[in-house]
Amino acid sequence: MTRSHLFALALTVALPLSIEPASSQTVVEATVTVSEAERQVLVALAASNATLEATRRQSDRALRRKLFEIEDLQARIEELMVGDTAAAQQIETLRNQLAEQQQRFIDELAAQDEAYSQEIASYRRAVEDIASTPEGLAALQRFNAGEEAEALQVLDRLRAARDLAAARRIAQLALDAWRRAKVTTVSVIARYEEITQIDPSVHWDWVELRRLYFAAGNLSDALAAARESERTAKTDRDRSVALNELGDVLVAQGDLPSALQSYRRGLEIRERLADADPGNAGWHRDLSVSLNKVGDVLVAQGDLPSALQSYRRGLEIRERLADADPGNAGWQRDLSVSLNKVGDVLVAQGDLPSALQSYRRGLEIRERLADADPGNAGWQRDVSVSLERVGDVLVAQGNLPSALQSYRRGLEIAERLADADPGNAGWQRDVSVSLNKVGDVLVAQGDLPSALQSYRRGLEIRERLADADPGNAGWQRDVSVSLNKVGDVQVAQGDRPSALQSYRRGLEIAERLAEADPGNAGWQRDVWVSLWRIRRFPNSGIGWADVVERMEEMDRRGVLIPTDRVYLEQARQGQQAEAH
Repeated sequence: MTRSHLFALALTVALPLSIEPASSQTVVEATVTVSEAERQVLVALAASNATLEATRRQSDRALRRKLFEIEDLQARIEELMVGDTAAAQQIETLRNQLAEQQQRFIDELAAQDEAYSQEIASYRRAVEDIASTPEGLAALQRFNAGEEAEALQVLDRLRAARDLAAARRIAQLALDAWRRAKVTTVSVIARYEEITQIDPSVHWDWVELRRLYFAAGNLSDALAAARESERTAKTDRDRSVALNELGDVLVAQGDLPSALQSYRRGLEIRERLADADPGNAGWHRDLSVSLNKVGDVLVAQGDLPSALQSYRRGLEIRERLADADPGNAGWQRDLSVSLNKVGDVLVAQGDLPSALQSYRRGLEIRERLADADPGNAGWQRDVSVSLERVGDVLVAQGNLPSALQSYRRGLEIAERLADADPGNAGWQRDVSVSLNKVGDVLVAQGDLPSALQSYRRGLEIRERLADADPGNAGWQRDVSVSLNKVGDVQVAQGDRPSALQSYRRGLEIAERLAEADPGNAGWQRDVWVSLWRIRRFPNSGIGWADVVERMEEMDRRGVLIPTDRVYLEQARQGQQAEAH
């Protein structure tokens, strides 16, 4: 049962049976009569669902077992509701038991992690506010019956008639729907822009808006939102979060020195918090996150020894946390992430045997978590990610059959997750990534027809995601990457006209993204990479001079990635040869 389905069931259980979801063509005008006890049950049921995604991703086995018990109880209620009407008293008893169990579930999860506690409290306030009117109850029923966009329109109308302060509650619901790919990026941005204009003092509103702008590829506004999140931070931890948010944007803009400075400022705060309270596992975990952020920038700057040192410091912290609490699945998962980070640097240093050892240690942890909790989609996905990393090393070692086997195991997991939850855009994208990995090995093995088939399947998925949410720059960029892969195979097959067509389509997307956000170093890089591919075609009208011009212009603006300078020199040499 997916999160959205469980949330829908919770609301259906809590609402009177006489209420039917309104047609998507009509405006909710229903009057719902419920007792205060029934309303409290609705709030408890709905609020608990804010924890489900986090629970599946990171909580321990004990909480997962309780979640399964809750789902079983909900299923029993559902069976009674579609059966004998004489079971009304039994339904009422079970509903009260369900509300009590879910509230205990919320309390236990909140006690484990302060960040989850804040999320749960925020979501509960949103549900309580919306559920305070009959119209709000009816709109919530539509929202959780799969009519998110229509329900949000109704809630907007109700809010306008009441109080603009309710905008935040509705924006939080919209953010939840966006994470499940039910509404567009642009629509949620508009909501958070409105609430930050009404009340610009809330740190976490700016954090969410920063992340939304980032998803849309709007780095200039993301940078401004990150700075506002720092300005409005009330606690040291909030300030460290804001500094990480700022660093993420600066990395994307190619300003690695400033990003490193921002991450290190956040790291200093977290070191002070951890030193002041050595027994606080959360502070130490935060410290490991900051060490990884610093390591990421050092990798991008080419300082691999320092990056490895930073990652290993984070790994040591996570090993201590995992050893101190072996039953905490979150700490175990964090340990696997650090092992992957260390492996990434070892690959870059050319130490493939050590990298493979690090990746396989991480894979073993993830397989244990997934085996212990087969219903946790997050754990299953983690296994597929580790299988891809193992496959990457095997490819680098020339062991293509084993690499293909590893990639295909990851693809099988990704396809199962996507089939189980077709509305989850993240799962769909994971399938496209795995298809590309499989295609890469097939190319290396010389099986071009099968490789092209794999790439095209991935392209179809990415085009659907991009069409469904045109404002999501990441989805658009994914399409251009897949088009380039298709073009590469078409070149190898000798179908140069089709290849040129694929490359030009990819270039058009890259140029649109780059034009929309000139400060995004990644988008700018995609343009010259596409030009590099196309200049191989004599009649394309693009030569080395075009590549050099683009890269030099990026260099002048400070958005050329330092490690790409070697390619700029190659392009200049090609331009000189072309001139003669």
